Amino acid sequence: MRLLFIRFSSIGDIVFTTPAIRAAKMQLPGVEIHFLTKSSMKAVTEANPYIDKFHYLDKDVLSTISELKTIGFDYVIDLHKNFRTYKIKKALGVPSLTYKKLSWQKLLLTKLHWDFMPMRHISDRCLDTLASLGVVNDGKGLDYFVPSTIHLAASALPASHNDGYIALVIGASFASKKLPIAQLQDLCIQLKYPVVLIGGKEDAMEGEQVASGDPIKIFNACGKFSLHESALLVQQSKTVISHDTGFLYIACAYHKKTVAIWGATSPALQVEPYYPITNASTDNILNIGASEMYYNAIVPNLPCQPCSNYGTKQCPQGHFACMRQQNIGAIAAKANGYYEEAN
Repeated sequence: MRLLFIRFSSIGDIVFTTPAIRAAKMQLPGVEIHFLTKSSMKAVTEANPYIDKFHYLDKDVLSTISELKTIGFDYVIDLHKNFRTYKIKKALGVPSLTYKKLSWQKLLLTKLHWDFMPMRHISDRCLDTLASLGVVNDGKGLDYFVPSTIHLAASALPASHNDGYIALVIGASFASKKLPIAQLQDLCIQLKYPVVLIGGKEDAMEGEQVASGDPIKIFNACGKFSLHESALLVQQSKTVISHDTGFLYIACAYHKKTVAIWGATSPALQVEPYYPITNASTDNILNIGASEMYYNAIVPNLPCQPCSNYGTKQCPQGHFACMRQQNIGAIAAKANGYYEEAN
């Protein structure tokens, strides 16, 4: 059997598909797994051992379709569900299985704040897509793989961070999902342990502002490391504080305890931290998928939250209460506690 999985973006959403990919590979005898994504997302899955062949979509969807037609798939597993995936499925003309995107439910939740969302995490809905093939959740959580050729140099971090640090992910795809600079600075003051700021090149300047308050305690790694290297920084941390962004879910894949900070989005969209539910060695049910592995930092009783599926450039209401009213002391206390538990 040959399966084509499709998920174009983003980092976090692709990481959410990994339990379905792994379960299909391990549970379907002789299956060949192909994965189609954007070229810009190549790094997210390139080292995944459960994927046999990769395909990349650039601007020309017709060329991609022509390439895929030569292969001969038994099923298309559509984990994105948009016009392009519809076009690909129709052109290939083979049976397809499509996950429940819940577009109307999300629209009602974010625009009218009517909650008809099922209590079903997006990763579980990806797995549900494969139910007719007999694939079930193996309970092992999310995956993120770094190529074996990539390592962090011993000198990558200052000596002050060699005994442990808290990874603080300051980036996010939209401003409405990010704490303001002043609150990030306050958070770092209240953290009792060394801090490494995680983000891309676009976050480097904000990182410098945050780190300027205590450049010994706070190391700004934003823009200095590749995606994989930053993932290794997350993996080597004691605990992780993050906005709703890809590194939050990479942290989950490494079984790090996390503090998730919610602004424009919220756990009600069924995208909160996702952890294993079984112990692979004993096959006994554990409670590590429960709340003690993570803390949702969310301002209570805000009638406007969530206001978006993905975030916005600015607060639609103008007050940005979902971030400005965050309990920074509670976030710091939880992260400090997680750090101490990891020692």
